Amino acid sequence: MSYWSVWGLALIMALVLLLPFSVKRVEEELELFLLVMGCVAMTVSGLWNWHVIKESLAEPVKISVAVLVAGYLFRYGRGGIEGFIIRLERRLGVKHALFALITALAFLSSLLTAIIAALILCEIIYHLRLDRPSRVRAAVYGCFAIGLGAALTPLGEPLSTIVTAKLQGAPHNAGFFWLAELLFLWVAPAVIGVAALAAYWRPLGREAAAAPNADIPHETNKVLLLRAAKVYVFVVALVYLGEGLSPIAGRLIPALKTWQLYWLGVTSAALDNATLAAAGIVPSMSREQVLSFTLSLLISGGILIPGNIPNIISAAKLDIKSREWAGAALPAGVALLLIYFLALGAIY
Repeated sequence: MSYWSVWGLALIMALVLLLPFSVKRVEEELELFLLVMGCVAMTVSGLWNWHVIKESLAEPVKISVAVLVAGYLFRYGRGGIEGFIIRLERRLGVKHALFALITALAFLSSLLTAIIAALILCEIIYHLRLDRPSRVRAAVYGCFAIGLGAALTPLGEPLSTIVTAKLQGAPHNAGFFWLAELLFLWVAPAVIGVAALAAYWRPLGREAAAAPNADIPHETNKVLLLRAAKVYVFVVALVYLGEGLSPIAGRLIPALKTWQLYWLGVTSAALDNATLAAAGIVPSMSREQVLSFTLSLLISGGILIPGNIPNIISAAKLDIKSREWAGAALPAGVALLLIYFLALGAIY
């Protein structure tokens, strides 16, 4: 790859990180912006081929269909969901109910998948009738928790599927529970911590109409289809971005030390953490390197909307903008990254 191509890809990465927070139109049309940037990255890298195009069109189908089907199921089953949440809230109170639900969803997401867990999270937040600041905070920290918990099995999310597949041979011989054994003691405190932030960090505001019998707005077919389409475009864009920027990762990663790998993982906030896992995880890594890099990817993936699939789904369903997401996620994400960096350094 030429010198100019490397600098061109670096510029694309910088634009992806900065423009959603500085240009309102980009923030409002984030999916299309990322799609354009992904196409430009593919062009600069010279990686266009039919395999990538077919993959980019096929990979988002399952996610988009899941979002659409779940939307219809939740629309027709909202009475039961509402009743369950009202009973739980009366028994525990809204703060304890939110904490318990996010914690449970996070650990169940490794079996339910992060997609289904994120859709359930959105329904919970909606039915709790939180005001907008509380809704954004609950969604952001809930997605942090789901992104962490889903990584415990290959079923949970693309990142864990990729890591397990790449390490299933010698010397790691990764099986179904390999990631759970590697990550659980590290992930569990973070899940509980972000769930506590969602529920207890600040008072939870409620909408003025937060009454048990208040009417729930009916989501039309157009709304459900548009949401699924936005998720589809988002995932297509991430496929192109990940593939287009992969030459940089391919050059950097083999030469990096463990602590450098950890901080490289921060770029997954804008690239989708599964993409960097595919580029960076190799069997020759030590267990310490796999742990460090994977933790960094999982934490960083919660910081910005493109970082992982739960973020994308929740932002689309709850209409959360890039600046709102980053404003809530950055303090917690940076704190977690520093805490885990120090903890890894102390142990290893």
